[in-house]
Amino acid sequence: MSMFSKGVPASNDDSAKPVIGSPTDCQSSILSIIESEIIPRLLKAERIDPLRLSLVPNGRAMPSAEELDAFVKSCLSLDPMAAQAFVAQLMDEGLNTEHVFMELISPAARYLGEQWESDRMDFTQVTHALVRLHAIAHEIGFEYKDGPLIQGEIKRVMIASAPGSKHILGPTIVAEFFRKEGWQVVVEVSPSAKELAHAVTNEWFDAVGISVSVEQQVQGLESLIQLIKAASRNPRLAIMLGGPIFTLHSFEAGQFGAGGICTDAREAAAMAWSLLPKD
Repeated sequence: MSMFSKGVPASNDDSAKPVIGSPTDCQSSILSIIESEIIPRLLKAERIDPLRLSLVPNGRAMPSAEELDAFVKSCLSLDPMAAQAFVAQLMDEGLNTEHVFMELISPAARYLGEQWESDRMDFTQVTHALVRLHAIAHEIGFEYKDGPLIQGEIKRVMIASAPGSKHILGPTIVAEFFRKEGWQVVVEVSPSAKELAHAVTNEWFDAVGISVSVEQQVQGLESLIQLIKAASRNPRLAIMLGGPIFTLHSFEAGQFGAGGICTDAREAAAMAWSLLPKD
């Protein structure tokens, strides 16, 4: 069994892979991550200063319900640039970054959560749109700033897919194993290496787990790990790897600068503990 799936062909679609536990358990794990991790972190990405936020933008009304609906559809679109183009158009018309975040991105994230809870959208749709929202939030300059900046008593781990994957089903399952072992877990949906590195700059993490799904992601893995280590607030950050690709090919963690490769989700937390500094 892989860290993020059970012996199946490598694919960029984690949603198609068997997972550990019953379908109900799996849905509960995914829902808990979406509700307690992804949407709140997106919505709290920046503490808006009311003095900076004018209630009425110059020459442009706030986004209407119809525009919000169109924006969500653009986030769900297969066109990777549709949502960014939508936001760029609104900003050209007079909305500033605070308006976009508070009146477009935040309500869109809430709407996606409601659609998931009511079973009107499936996991793949919601996470696909959340990745788009996350990317736009970064592009317009908003960052999550609520995480601890120094080491604490509770161990913290960031679990993320390598850039190029738009699905987080595997990492959500691994996150549940870490939670059961007492770890504080952050599931990161950043779509680029730069954003993953920025995440470990903004918060303290004791360990990082990276899911690798396809061979194209292996090619940039060493540079990704070097970037994360260089950016980390923790100079002794433990990095471990997992994912379908490691059930298909024999790799050594040292090839990429990582501390270990986990091929069983149930052992992920134990491996992370073993990689932490002993002093």
